[in-house]
Amino acid sequence: MDISAYGIKFPVVALVTSAGGLNALSRVLESMTADVPAAWLVVQHVTPDQPSSLAAILDDRTALTVRAAVDDDELQPGTVLVAPSAHHLLVTSEARIGLIDSGSLPPSRPSADLLLATLAVTCGPRALAVVLTGKGTDAQSGIRAIQHCGGTVFAQNEATSEHFGMPSAAIETGLVDVTLPLAELPDAIRVHVAAYRGGTRDPVNVLERDGQTSSLTARRRTAPVRIPLEKAHTGLN
Repeated sequence: MDISAYGIKFPVVALVTSAGGLNALSRVLESMTADVPAAWLVVQHVTPDQPSSLAAILDDRTALTVRAAVDDDELQPGTVLVAPSAHHLLVTSEARIGLIDSGSLPPSRPSADLLLATLAVTCGPRALAVVLTGKGTDAQSGIRAIQHCGGTVFAQNEATSEHFGMPSAAIETGLVDVTLPLAELPDAIRVHVAAYRGGTRDPVNVLERDGQTSSLTARRRTAPVRIPLEKAHTGLN
């Protein structure tokens, strides 16, 4: 795949989550240094009639710059843009953000699927989708777009997820590259970012070879993992 064909020329990490997401997002971002050469996008399901303080909370917990996204915002390495309540967050070909009203009806709000689909077609192999704890199946379609365009998908494992609906729905597609405990996701993300900053085409193989992350349970995508019905969550937040 020709990585130069995509408009965004640096890695972009999309963290998508729902119920239980504040702790998961904090754990991932608190270990990142300000010089990590990736742009960051965050979507957590919130009701559209309530303002969100997520960006302010996360900004106090990481060295990265965190703020609520505004329409026409520019993606920049070292900056985390958080989807505001009542808006879906899209990525445009100019490495900018578009916000559209989410309305009062499903899909999940803000939508991980919409974010990931637009990120996939603008970022290609440099895109990393990280599906964290949450109810429902949001992100299941979006990760199909990420993989179709050559990107990478990580998922939080069941043991460390407060709610395993979103990660399990992603894993069930068979398109998740690596499933990890929450504590091991930050190292895996750093490996991915370093790999694509240096032009490596297979960050999962780098993950498997890297001495510092050799303990990670890296799993190449294979056949879909079947989730027992009693563990599946299908309701929307």
